[in-house]
Amino acid sequence: MNITVTQAARICGGQLMGEKNHDTEIGRVVIDSRAVAPGDLFVAYKGERVDGHDYIRTALEKGAACCLAERLPEGVTDGVILVGDVQAALERLCTAYRESLSLPVVGITGSVGKTTAKEMVWSVLSQKLNVLKTEGNLNNQIGVPMTLSRITPDHQAAVVEMGISGFGEMTELARMARPTVAVFTVIGHAHLEFLHDLEGVFRAKTEMLALMPEDGTVIVNGDDPWLRSIKCRQRLIRCGLNEDCQVRAENIRLLPEGRTVCDIVYGEKRIHADIPAHGRHMVYAAMEAAAVGFTLGLSQEEIERGIANYQVVGRRGAVTVTEKVTLVDDCYNANPDSMRCAIDSLRDMPGRHVAILSDMLEMGSGGEQMHYDLGRYAVDNGVALVLCCGALGQEIAKGAGSRGRWFESRQALADALPELIEKGDIVLVKASRGMHLEEISELLKTM
Repeated sequence: MNITVTQAARICGGQLMGEKNHDTEIGRVVIDSRAVAPGDLFVAYKGERVDGHDYIRTALEKGAACCLAERLPEGVTDGVILVGDVQAALERLCTAYRESLSLPVVGITGSVGKTTAKEMVWSVLSQKLNVLKTEGNLNNQIGVPMTLSRITPDHQAAVVEMGISGFGEMTELARMARPTVAVFTVIGHAHLEFLHDLEGVFRAKTEMLALMPEDGTVIVNGDDPWLRSIKCRQRLIRCGLNEDCQVRAENIRLLPEGRTVCDIVYGEKRIHADIPAHGRHMVYAAMEAAAVGFTLGLSQEEIERGIANYQVVGRRGAVTVTEKVTLVDDCYNANPDSMRCAIDSLRDMPGRHVAILSDMLEMGSGGEQMHYDLGRYAVDNGVALVLCCGALGQEIAKGAGSRGRWFESRQALADALPELIEKGDIVLVKASRGMHLEEISELLKTM
């Protein structure tokens, strides 16, 4: 991070213990002692089950430049910066480091599609630039500083995913990351337990704008009713299907083998997007990536190549064709907006459609109605069979009426599949991660 241990202690307002390594420059931020490499900064978080302070000695033995901690473990006298609050100290440190950097930072947020957009933007920018991106889902107040700490002088841009669940969190993330380009995917029904309603989601997500420079660029989903109304002092680019969007998609086709193709138009520029992933939501990710690419000076050919090189991450709409079925594995996460989007994309694939669904978590007091409405939405859009498990999954099955079936457990659902799934079916599997429907997806692959 081009910051010495002594400088880090001063920035954090902490007390540096001992006399060793004070002139050593610290490297990455690490919170797992098993991942410590020489030069890293180990941050000792106290969790519900594990206290990082118990692993400070291990981190130092593995070569950590220093440790950020709220107490000094017995027997440790060197290499620790003592602070009152490790989270606040880490944020101050990474804020200072970000202020020393001059590269463009793309901050990506939204209720749905953050990781997909992040990977697509990274794939596009990587055709010209050396780009750092958020790894996995390290998108919160711990993950963002970990990402920022990995920026090196060799990087020419960074793509930072920014996820929140409550008010004020985006302000803290944006204060650290200071995005020069912002991408807003969708304002949807996520974390309503904490954000209450869509207006709350919109307000919480757009806290980012106040921390962006006036000459920054804000890229939004121009078909989202909340984002269409966004007002900002930065340059605004809308991406969507509406005619008033500066970046538009035309000639959209979802191909049976799991590819999605379209044309992306930006003024006089037109590129053919061949996306190696399934779903209409992929078109929006491609448009957003194209908008970022045009903003940062990439050519049409580089943007087109970057979209074609995109790789599906984990279980986010991955399509697998087996001898019996076409599986759309979308078990990574779920809320009403992403569920409806998945069903819309399913509708575009030829064949009998089966949706295997379960609970959407953190939906707040209106959760039961949202699940019931989802079942109705599925059958209204041509899903022939809706198979469900989970407590709230029962409401989905009720909403699906005669086409819905509810099972008391995943195992009961799994046992029934051989009798219910027909050769040639297009099967969507989707729920929040906590419902573990990936077990059902793996079973379908073997049928």
